[in-house]
Parts: sequence; C-alpha cells; structure tokens
Amino acid sequence: MGYDSTGSFEALVVDKRGGALEVGLREMQSGDLPPGEVLIRVRFSSLNYKDALACQPDGGIIRTYPMVPGIDLAGEVLESSDSRFSPGERVLATGFGLGVTHFGGLSPLARVPADWVVRVPPQLDLRDAMALGTAGFTAAISIERLEHNGLWPGQGPVLVTGATGGVGSCAVALLAAKGYEVAASTGKEAEHEYLRALGARHIVARRELSPDAAVKPLEKQTWAAAVDPVGGRSLAFVLASIRYGGSVAVSGLTGGGAVPTTVHPFILRGVSLLGIDSVQCPIERRYALWADTAEALQPTGTLELICARTVRLRDVPSALQDLLAGRARGRIIVEL
Repeated sequence: MGYDSTGSFEALVVDKRGGALEVGLREMQSGDLPPGEVLIRVRFSSLNYKDALACQPDGGIIRTYPMVPGIDLAGEVLESSDSRFSPGERVLATGFGLGVTHFGGLSPLARVPADWVVRVPPQLDLRDAMALGTAGFTAAISIERLEHNGLWPGQGPVLVTGATGGVGSCAVALLAAKGYEVAASTGKEAEHEYLRALGARHIVARRELSPDAAVKPLEKQTWAAAVDPVGGRSLAFVLASIRYGGSVAVSGLTGGGAVPTTVHPFILRGVSLLGIDSVQCPIERRYALWADTAEALQPTGTLELICARTVRLRDVPSALQDLLAGRARGRIIVEL
C-alpha cells in the first residue's frame, strides 16, 4: 500500500510492547507524522548500519517508541510552509534526527523540518541520490577533511578500509574520480573485481590490517592517508602505517569502538586522526558537498555499480540482517 489521497499509507515501524521489540509494516495516517515544515512523497530510501542497529533490541539508537526508522530519504515536495521549497521540487534528507528521534525515510510519506532538507543536484536522479545517501555523504566529508588537512592526489596511495561497505564503496569511487591512487581493503576475495571497477588500483587483504601479532607503535610508512569506517584494532595498525604528516578520517565502528594504539604516530610522524560526523553537518556545507559529489561521480557510471540491490519496504528487515552479518555489498536501495 502506497500513499493515497486519503492520507493512508504503510510504513516500517519499530515498537516496543511488553518489553519486546517489534519491527514490521503498520498502516498510518498523515496525521500520525511528527511536525515539520516540509511534507515529502518519499520515492527512495537506503539502508545503513545505523538503521540495522535501530531495529535491534540492544542497538542503542532509538530512545522513543514507536519510531519509523531510516536515516535517508529522497522524493518530491508535496507541501511546504517554508518559502525555500515548493511542491514538486526534488529533495533529499539525511541524518539530523531522521529515524532516531524523528520519523524517518522508511515510509512513503515524511514530514521533516525545512532545515534538514537539501535540493537534489541536477546531475542525480532520486535513486542516484540514495545510492549515495548517508554513506556517500560521509565519504565525501571524509575526503574533504583529508584534503583540508593537506592531502592531494600526488602524495601516494590512500587506503579505504571496509571497502565493500556503503561508506567504503563510495569512498573508493569518489577518491578514484578525483584522481587518487586508491588501495581498497576487504576480507571478501570474491569482491576484488567490484572494487577495481569502482577505481581501486590495489587490493589489501583485511588480515594485513589486523595481524595476529601485537601492533607495533610504528609500522612501515605505507599510506598517504586513509578513510576508515571500521575502527577497532585495524585502525591502530592503519595509524601506525600512515606516512609522515598524513591523516586518517574515521567515521565508523563496525570493527569495534576500542582502538589499542599509542601516541607514537601522532608525536613522531605528525599523523592526524580526523573524526567524521555526517549527522549534524550544517545545511550550507551539505549543499556544497552534495553538488561536488554529484559532479565527480555522475559521469563515472560507478553509482550503478554501488547500487548492488533494490528492495521493497516489506523486505527491509531481512536486508538489515544481511547488513549486520556483513553479507551486503555496496548500497541497498529501498524503493517506496
């Protein structure tokens, strides 16, 4: 059931009843939506690791139930009380409170604050926008921060960890499009050709970044910089392997939140650890980043490669389990 003129629609809802977590489709009315200046007919959403955690009993993402998850959405404006947006405009929203404190994108109808909304760049269709979504936006911020910290294409190989995931895939494609020599790390041997198709010049086995022996305070200087959505023990090895003056942009913790490192890379090689957050990124910066990313990636054809799978709303719970289990590649798009 999609949205109809009576305002009835079916959304994915996470709820707690009697202490048990329930995840499933629920019929809603437009009046059930939270406040916001912009009413959006959602055409596409996408699935992220954060969405998977939101649908877990101990995920630690959602505080108030019931909640419509989904930290990404793209569609057309139906109504707007804010003069910045008009009916029919193509828009997207990612982060802020979507799917966490405010009903999110896994619904054919969403009402959101105008300050969270970005017009879709003309180079992208709505599906392309969600091929990027939070993952692509996070990759774009990571690269922007690395460049602001002195990275440029001639300095040497840039490592991307977790390269077959959402952030990793987008980072490989975007770095390659910008002329960087990309080294992609993965534990999936079957995905080497996929990573090369995205633009990776080198493939690094995951085990090389997590050796059995303890990580030395300083390893061989190998990478000019790194985009790391993994964290954990491998981040300690990456930090110890960055060349003098290089940086690591870290945005995730799929490998764990604890990093067993020392101060040596920072004080002996001038390495910088850059924390990347896409949730609260200011709206003005979002417009610039989305425009730059669309301009870089749309001509390359890699967005279609990154869109590994498209699912319907009813298939989202099983797709989220694939994300948690590490069985997903690239981006999972939800067509509403």
